Amino acid sequence: MRRSFYLRPFQLLHPRRLPAVVPPRQFLTAPPTLPVLPAPPHPASHFQVHLQSRRLVWTTSSPAKSSPGSLPFKASISWHLLVLTLACGGVLFVDHLLRNNSSPPRDIQTSSARRQTVTSPPAGAFDPFYTDMPVPAGHVGNLTPEQETKLREFWAVTLKVFGVENPNPPSEADTPQTEDSQSVSELDKDKKKPKKRLGLFKRHDDKPASGTVTPKDPSSHIESDDKYGQVREFQEILATQNPESLRAAFWSMLKADHPDGLLLRFLRARKWDVDKALVMLIATMRWRSHDQHVDDDIMFKGEGGALEDSKSSDAAVKREGDDFLTQLRLGKSFLHGTDKEGRPLCFVRVRLHRGGEQTEKSLERYTVYVIETARLLLRPPIETACIVFDMSQFTMANMDYTPVKFMIKIFEANYPESLGAVLVHKAPWIFQGIWKIIRGWLDPVVAGKVHFTSNVEDLEEFIPKSQIITELGGAEEWEYKYVEPVPGENDAMKDEAARTSLQQRRTTDVLQFQSKTFEWIATGSGPEAGKIKEERHEIAKRLNDNYWKLDKHIRARAYYDRIGMISTDGKINFYPPTPVVSEVTNEKVTPLAAPTHKEVEPSPDDVD
Repeated sequence: MRRSFYLRPFQLLHPRRLPAVVPPRQFLTAPPTLPVLPAPPHPASHFQVHLQSRRLVWTTSSPAKSSPGSLPFKASISWHLLVLTLACGGVLFVDHLLRNNSSPPRDIQTSSARRQTVTSPPAGAFDPFYTDMPVPAGHVGNLTPEQETKLREFWAVTLKVFGVENPNPPSEADTPQTEDSQSVSELDKDKKKPKKRLGLFKRHDDKPASGTVTPKDPSSHIESDDKYGQVREFQEILATQNPESLRAAFWSMLKADHPDGLLLRFLRARKWDVDKALVMLIATMRWRSHDQHVDDDIMFKGEGGALEDSKSSDAAVKREGDDFLTQLRLGKSFLHGTDKEGRPLCFVRVRLHRGGEQTEKSLERYTVYVIETARLLLRPPIETACIVFDMSQFTMANMDYTPVKFMIKIFEANYPESLGAVLVHKAPWIFQGIWKIIRGWLDPVVAGKVHFTSNVEDLEEFIPKSQIITELGGAEEWEYKYVEPVPGENDAMKDEAARTSLQQRRTTDVLQFQSKTFEWIATGSGPEAGKIKEERHEIAKRLNDNYWKLDKHIRARAYYDRIGMISTDGKINFYPPTPVVSEVTNEKVTPLAAPTHKEVEPSPDDVD
């Protein structure tokens, strides 16, 4: 009884016991005829009607017309033929897709995972962008055709927002139709949705001249992906801020970077979406020039300015100066050495921070100052840094969420593509709950770069042991000792004539680069494209050389200038000797001469 009870469902499924769904003779002789239906208004309704019609057709005949003896056998054959037909049809359909789907991959960021090496310059020539290291995909010197098209499109809308007009606009007849210019329009097909318009932008359906890109209002379709409210800032900036001030902020942010490299950083951060990258770029320009005054205050005044503020009779000014210098003297964070990937290392000794000891403003100023200084150390193809958070001796008194939120915000919104790896070293068990909170604030891509290490062996996976400082259990005998500002170290900043002359030369190069960029956009991948690229590259090299001549006139000297890590011509020594300083904090110290070993040539590849 029990056996028959369990076998009954399976017996019902046997082919010989299944009822005939289709008249056997009709199925074997000719396929059923489906009625012709009118064009449906919606795919879903067509799908339902179609299924209903098939059920009606396949059940019109009665199985009673077939002979009872042949019914099970013919039903079994019908099932086998149906399965065989579906299998063959599926194989042919997949083969058709594979052979005929020639469209480029949607994620152009990963369409080329290869690495290339930049061609070395001629003998005796100096190229600050040259490197013998492999260049990652999506960086200057290793762009796919789709990525280069996106870069040209980004330049077009950026210059439009900056109020820069093409000095030699191409005519319709003179501009060649290139594959890239066509691909720009193809890339826009997916974006044709109703959008809000701002006065600066033309209608989305306006037809631009060949080889050009008409900027659109990028704010309407990305508001759902706006973690830091940059779309609102973008709209306010276009409505209230002078385009020339945005242009000036961009070229001020460039410093020694390659202009293409700087824009590519924003493109990669926004997965090659030009609209999102533009919003991010313009919001960053506003943040630098109006919110933080990065170049005209923080870096211009520097440590020497903080020392002067610490002597001020104004209590608030004195407090800000003291707080800024206190963090430098403690060595709350410092730059030293590189990891296995050649990325500069930034060490943060969390135990030295206590909430409330410094003002929020001084903490933010100090954080921006360290990041901007680290930018000067980056050389192509290295565009990111590795941060080591030393959590030894950590207690809850060291936890302060406000500066943590600020760091997360500026790395994600204002310094895109800057973090290569984050090492959290020797975190105690009480940090587990804190990490769950912090992880929720992080972008998933950034969170994926965080690694926890417990000992020097774990650190060796990222940093050679010979380059791990003894403080963390490594073999390098180096210790951070702050060197105070030296009187007269910023005298070059008083030489207005020299600064003005260099700035005028830089302005000329910037105008030439913008003009060549317009030519490059119009040419696309035509026969003249290679020549124009070389001309733009030569101008970018001149801008790099100009910056390092101008640097001492616009940036106050830092600790890393005094110990010889950053030389006046832009060469970098990541392993300077430990500075010898007096125990008296404010004693005057002669700056160390820049060592001649382990130097790295300057390079303007993007660094933010």
